[in-house]
Amino acid sequence: MSIFKFIGALGLLLISIGIVNKKRFIQDILYIIGGICLEIYSIHLGDLIFIILQIIFIIAAIYDSIKLRRSEKNKAK
Repeated sequence: MSIFKFIGALGLLLISIGIVNKKRFIQDILYIIGGICLEIYSIHLGDLIFIILQIIFIIAAIYDSIKLRRSEKNKAK
C-alpha cells in the first residue's frame, strides 16, 4: 500500500469516527484532520473535483469549529 492510500484511508477513518462522536468540538477536529488527509490523497490522484470538494469540506469544518467556540465563549459571559 502506498503512503498516499494510507493517508486517504486514515482520513476516511477519522471522518467516520467524527460522525459517531457526540462531542461537537472533537467532531470538528476529526473532520478537519480527516479532510486534510483526504485532500492530500486527492491531490495525489489529481482529481480536481475531489480536490475542490475537500477544500470546501475543510473550510466548512473550520468555520463550524470557530462558530462553536465563539458561541461557547458568549454563553460563558
